[in-house]
Amino acid sequence: MPGNAFGQAFRFTTWGESHGPAIGCVVEGVPPLIPLAEADIQPYLDQRKPGQSRYTTQRREEDRVTILSGVFEGRTTGTPIALEIRNADQRSKDYGEIADKFRPGHADVTYWGKYGIRDYRGGGRSSARETAMRVAAGGVARKVLDHLLGSGAVTIRAGLVEMGGDGIDRDAWTWDEVDRNPFFCPDAEAAARWGGLLDAARKQGSSLGAVVEVVAEGVPLGLGEPVYDKLDADLAKAMMSINAVKGVEIGAGFAAARLSGEDNADEMRMADGRIAFLTNCAGGVLGGISTGQPLVVRFAVKPTSSILTPRRTVDRFGQETEIVTKGRHDPCVGIRAVPVGEAMMAVVLADHLLRHRGQIGGTGGVTGPS
Repeated sequence: MPGNAFGQAFRFTTWGESHGPAIGCVVEGVPPLIPLAEADIQPYLDQRKPGQSRYTTQRREEDRVTILSGVFEGRTTGTPIALEIRNADQRSKDYGEIADKFRPGHADVTYWGKYGIRDYRGGGRSSARETAMRVAAGGVARKVLDHLLGSGAVTIRAGLVEMGGDGIDRDAWTWDEVDRNPFFCPDAEAAARWGGLLDAARKQGSSLGAVVEVVAEGVPLGLGEPVYDKLDADLAKAMMSINAVKGVEIGAGFAAARLSGEDNADEMRMADGRIAFLTNCAGGVLGGISTGQPLVVRFAVKPTSSILTPRRTVDRFGQETEIVTKGRHDPCVGIRAVPVGEAMMAVVLADHLLRHRGQIGGTGGVTGPS
């Protein structure tokens, strides 16, 4: 099974299954002499881990990361960094009744059709449990960004901007609010509405979709290649590879198709001897190369496919039947996708920064737009 790795200069490969003994990843391309400890990675995993509120799956996992290699006396050695998280709260019996049935909306039928075998316990390799290791790799990527650009030079933040078709008021956007509610929502009033919205969906045995927005500020001008390895193309792939994601847009995204050329053009002026953009419809990327403006990416997460409402399906013997997916599941998987989106943004930026340094030298344009 290929396709378990992401990135070129900064590259990570994940392994493990939802109900196996452990999950992990190997991170390659990290420069030597970067201070790194489990404590640098754990806070991001704590944001993603399950069971933190009644709005997420009640599976209890501490998600404690262990560094197995690539660090000596508190600093990276330049060799592969192996990270591991032990699984602790599997309930494989929850899936016994559906061992032979294909869950609608899941990868069951495609895994069976491709491999002739599947791990029905929580989806095995296709489970969103895998994203914990993306977050761990993202923690390492942030350390690379700090090392090459300066501590805190790049800020990566994300928030839930829509749930079940109910969007936030962008005029009420406050980043501090993201840490005050269980939805990572930058709008306090929207977060208050979503509690009741999600409670209602859960009582009905249903689920809701969501939209996550990821913003990276302080990104230098010049990251990305202009043809097949465009920065926005790699960002789109990174976000699209997250479980349950069905759409990605950069900057104005699909709304750009409804704008005029005048409205969509990000005009420029000079400010303090530097080029300053007046708007950011491009989302921080022109011609596949970062402009120095904030990178803005949004991705749509479908409603959780594991629901209690009976659905029509077939089994592996070709018999028509119905299915109810029991167990512990997120009523809105988009909530815990927020730190995953941040992690994938960090990984892409670290990868392109290292590639830029290898080709051009330095760490990006220092006289680019403000």
